[in-house]
Amino acid sequence: MALSSRLFSKSNKLVYASQVFLQKEHAIPVRHFAKGSGPPSLKGDEMLKNVFVELKNKFETAMGVLKKEKVTIDPDDPAAVSQYVNVMKTVRQKANLLSESQSVQGIIQIETEDIPDARTYLLTLQEIRIKDGLIDNLGIEPLMMEALDKVEKELKKPLLRDDKKGMDLLLAEFDKINKKLGIRKEDLPKLEDQLEVKIAKAQLEELKKEALEAMDTQLKREEFKGEEKADVKSLDVRNFI
Repeated sequence: MALSSRLFSKSNKLVYASQVFLQKEHAIPVRHFAKGSGPPSLKGDEMLKNVFVELKNKFETAMGVLKKEKVTIDPDDPAAVSQYVNVMKTVRQKANLLSESQSVQGIIQIETEDIPDARTYLLTLQEIRIKDGLIDNLGIEPLMMEALDKVEKELKKPLLRDDKKGMDLLLAEFDKINKKLGIRKEDLPKLEDQLEVKIAKAQLEELKKEALEAMDTQLKREEFKGEEKADVKSLDVRNFI
């Protein structure tokens, strides 16, 4: 489902993500995502079978939650949006699915794990942002590159991610960027909650659009002529799962 909320700026999150993942010693291990990291005793077919079973279980768990929880298709009602946020959180928790920000962090970790230098890392981070349809409307990326230029000029050499002294200098420059833009680490949970609401609202808007289009198609059929279109808010999504 195409979400307009994907254009919501997560550049402030990427600043802190870069500060965490830029330093290899702080990176979260994701060896289980790496190629060939599965148990050596498993053959190709068996690994594919296990992946299929895991995905099937996640799907069934998610559907089980959605069949129990009431969803009101009303993107303009804050209460309905809040309820939908809670439903989707329950789905993620029970089906062990990643949130939007966790997905971004996972992608960053996987695609930058073997990058030795800071410049290539930041350029890769930019590629990830563009590929994911995110907008750096705060202009953070140029500021980060300027900070790197400053540090490398001071060091008189390219900055490597295992250079603790150089990395400390760069992170200090990043802290200055945070203060300049008014970004505080303690605000990130609140920003993530805001993102969840935007995603929920966009999904409900898409559901409403699809429901109205489906009803319009039905009303064009001869046997439904003369009937009135139902209010989407009165629909029980569980009846259509």
